[in-house]
Amino acid sequence: MDAITPPAPASFDRYLVAEGEDLAKLGNCAGCHTAEPSRPLAGGRAMPTPFGKVFATNITPHAEDGIGAWSREAFGRALRRGIARNGEHLYPAFPYDHFTRATDQELEALYAWLMTRRPIAGRAPETKLAGIFGFRPVVAAWNLINLDEGPLADDRQQSPSWNRGRALVEGLAHCGGCHTPRDRFGAEDRSHAFDGARIEGWYAPPINARSPAVRPWTADELYVYLRTGLGPMHAAAAGPMGGVTRALAQVPDTDVRAIAVYVASLMAGAPAARQDKAEPVDRLADVQRAHPEAATLFAGACATCHEPGAPMMQQGRPHLAWGTPLHEDNANDTIAIIMKGLVSPAGATGPTMPAFADMLDDRQVQELAVYLRARFTDKPPWADVGGAIAEARQGEHK
Repeated sequence: MDAITPPAPASFDRYLVAEGEDLAKLGNCAGCHTAEPSRPLAGGRAMPTPFGKVFATNITPHAEDGIGAWSREAFGRALRRGIARNGEHLYPAFPYDHFTRATDQELEALYAWLMTRRPIAGRAPETKLAGIFGFRPVVAAWNLINLDEGPLADDRQQSPSWNRGRALVEGLAHCGGCHTPRDRFGAEDRSHAFDGARIEGWYAPPINARSPAVRPWTADELYVYLRTGLGPMHAAAAGPMGGVTRALAQVPDTDVRAIAVYVASLMAGAPAARQDKAEPVDRLADVQRAHPEAATLFAGACATCHEPGAPMMQQGRPHLAWGTPLHEDNANDTIAIIMKGLVSPAGATGPTMPAFADMLDDRQVQELAVYLRARFTDKPPWADVGGAIAEARQGEHK
């Protein structure tokens, strides 16, 4: 499509721009397209894939390096069909297979907001993928198989809030991008929608009836978690989810509630055994005898905040026995939290926890993870805890 002269920011309706800002936060655009806080939306962030690193592009209105020369039509085609202004196919690491669900009004608002941002010069490094995936026209075949274009029709059997939540979850919020496993070609496996998947060294747990949560989530609990990053009876937002909840803290209340309503409906049908569990598991005496070194580590490094009855437990931290990570089928999240901690960017609010990667060696991290699983759950030991630690250590150097 032909290049245009970047439109003047004043040419856009301010209410449309405000709507676009909310939509950009719902989609957490800055989470992928910002590598340096001083250069918002200027791209350059590397996203690991099985085929190599994909670098997020500059989406500021810079005429040469960003999308300033893109018309509304070119912008809409990119989000709906994954085709750039110059006709080049975009890699589906950019979730246009979700953004295609956005309405015309939403695309118009997003365009207005982006075109009123500060233009920043600079292009991201070139993405070079392995094998045939480095040949962009291959993406056209991928689209034929995996891209279902256009907004979703409302389900008249459901409430307006549920329909809005589905439109956001399946569309701009692209929750399946992390929570749905992918096939060997990098497409979401829709037959296992929201069954959980590994993402950037973390594990995005199932958000359907397979959720490992000890107590089933309610829509109200999900709302609080999405708004604050903290679910007192479930978990604290960690890893990529931390950025999502920080963004959702700034969007309209009705949209966050709608997402919560829809996701709660996906989680319906939790096993009765989970629903009947009224008290948290704590096998302190038995596990201390079996894991004395780990018990000492816990007492020195963790107990101030996480020992039941500790003063810091009164600040909304979930009891470890309720925490979702310890009940997952793999140790990835528990290991990542121990090693990386929970860190909010400067000026942001959210759950915090120090990182122990530099304080504990791999054997100590493994001992502590095994101790936590044994003490606070009734689940069998994890397989390959060492592999999860190696993966987390490798992520430190990427």
